[in-house]
Amino acid sequence: MVGVDTRAEIRDFLATRRAKISPQQVGLPVTGRRRVPGLRREEVAVLAGMSTDWYVRLERGHIADVSDDVLAAVARALQLDEAEQAHLHDLARAARPTRRPHRRPRPRIRPSVQWMLDSMTAAPAFVRNGRMDILASNTLGRALYAPMFDHGDQPGPVNIARFNFLNPRARDFYPHWDTAADTTVAIMRTEAGRDPHDRDLTDLVGELATRSDEFRSRWAGHDVRLHYTGPKSFHHPVVGHLDLVFEAIDLPTDDLRGLNLTVYTAPPGSATEDALKLLASWAASHDTTIAPDAGEAITAEHPIIGEQ
Repeated sequence: MVGVDTRAEIRDFLATRRAKISPQQVGLPVTGRRRVPGLRREEVAVLAGMSTDWYVRLERGHIADVSDDVLAAVARALQLDEAEQAHLHDLARAARPTRRPHRRPRPRIRPSVQWMLDSMTAAPAFVRNGRMDILASNTLGRALYAPMFDHGDQPGPVNIARFNFLNPRARDFYPHWDTAADTTVAIMRTEAGRDPHDRDLTDLVGELATRSDEFRSRWAGHDVRLHYTGPKSFHHPVVGHLDLVFEAIDLPTDDLRGLNLTVYTAPPGSATEDALKLLASWAASHDTTIAPDAGEAITAEHPIIGEQ
């Protein structure tokens, strides 16, 4: 994949959003036999205050010169959330014939960013891009994602999406694998809307769509997400179950955009806080660039939680 058909992206995004809303949800009468779920195009047009022909033209991808007011009307009609509204505007910008397929500059993280990560000794933290590459992390972050850093002969940086969909260990690492997989694809979809001409991203999408049915079906759903806070669970091969809370912020950079700093914490006094302390102790005495197999490299001083 060397580029993106932006008209097809717009068509499929609007069609999938339309399919998720029933006439009853928006107060419209149900008339006639309905062959497909959700709203019809003419119903969306009525709700958005425009002609059916005009909406059909929009759904066919002709939105490059559409005003923000028209996009807002469509967003209201389709009951788009904040992430979906932003994605629609991103797709409209991408439809303008000003961009060509390109590759992002080679990632360079400022030394001060790494220093900031290293100063966080009690919380796992890392920096990723919209392609889900982990570009920098602290020691505890590498320890938390140890199964992911043990990526064998995979080229380039550690990639969360590649681990989720191509590594069988992911289903053990994520107790709620379906949720983790949905989130990963939604983040990548959001990034694809921001920069659909990024060849590195489209190459990865092509690879995963070819090799993973789970990824391909989720990608076809066109779901997007703003991923800034929430709970997340892991089953770590060294310390067992972890119930963490993450906070994420967009990180300004010198030569890249779309970077995200994520920090995990545990409630004070919780079992997970104790597990993080144990993980930090383990990380201090082990090479966390390579994860142990479950049950291996665990000494009497660092038993698996639950077996003590």
